[in-house]
Amino acid sequence: MSRSHRLSVPAPGPAVIDWLLEPDQPSVRRYTLTDLLDRGESDPEVGRARARIGRIGWAAELLGRQRAAGYWEAREPKTIRTWARFLQFPLFRSTMWPALVLADLGLTASEPRVRKTAEQIFDYKLRLSSPFNFFTEEVCAVGNVARMLTRFGYGDDRRVRKLFDWMLEDQRANGGWNCAPDAPGTLDCWEALAAFAALPKSKRPAKVQSAIERGAEFYLERRLFREGRPYAPWLRFHYPTHYFYDVLVGLDVLTALGYGDDRRLRPALDVLLRKRRSDGTWVLDRMQPDVGPELRKDYGGHEIKGWTLEPVGRPSKWITLTALRVLRRVGEAS
Repeated sequence: MSRSHRLSVPAPGPAVIDWLLEPDQPSVRRYTLTDLLDRGESDPEVGRARARIGRIGWAAELLGRQRAAGYWEAREPKTIRTWARFLQFPLFRSTMWPALVLADLGLTASEPRVRKTAEQIFDYKLRLSSPFNFFTEEVCAVGNVARMLTRFGYGDDRRVRKLFDWMLEDQRANGGWNCAPDAPGTLDCWEALAAFAALPKSKRPAKVQSAIERGAEFYLERRLFREGRPYAPWLRFHYPTHYFYDVLVGLDVLTALGYGDDRRLRPALDVLLRKRRSDGTWVLDRMQPDVGPELRKDYGGHEIKGWTLEPVGRPSKWITLTALRVLRRVGEAS
């Protein structure tokens, strides 16, 4: 493994930190305090920010559109089959997608509305005896659900552990993963590594650590974006990412897993640093799906409608926070 590169990591200016600490988005404020300013979870300011995540800002807006039973669909499904489908479809509008964002924003099952959503997922997509479950589905969906439920606080549940077992089984010979059966791994399929990154180190058995090492090597060999012909969407930054990949996703996952000192990150870090604005912020470049029109349909042939938390083309608190987290990890590891 190629370790020990030297990178001059620019420190965020006080104006950027003050912007991230503004009270309008308590998730950003909480993670700025903990991840950039070294405040512990027991710090009173962190506690106050954490307590406000479901009350104001992006998470509160998402929860405000949730139905009382814990789902986001336009109408209540009536059968197990329709529940199982409607939790995922239509793409990016149904329950799985806002739930993923709530997990990213820091909500857990201590919030009753999150707990209701988790119960719907367990009841209709994680029944051990049901044919309508995630346990043998494409790893991109499995990884998203495993990451989400782990962050919600269900990482020790045997059904969630079974999702991790499936990701271990589905890792390809070249170290990556792929949503297509019997195909080599591809950079596009990052969700398994992201799910492993959500596990505390103390909850990563040897077989998980081995999968992480093989998966990280797969990404590092390709410098996080060198696979096939150049692909412009990988060099643009997005959020929510849903199940799409970009170089910031790769940097966030690899540095969270402890690879911030690997010199093969340098090309991707150069992309990150070039995209930093003169005021020290980063822009939300595009809304997903940032793909050609031929891929803007879901499996039922319906047009996919994306959404964002922040305006496209404007400085983004979430993208800036993520970028600064990456640079902080790299600086500490170098």
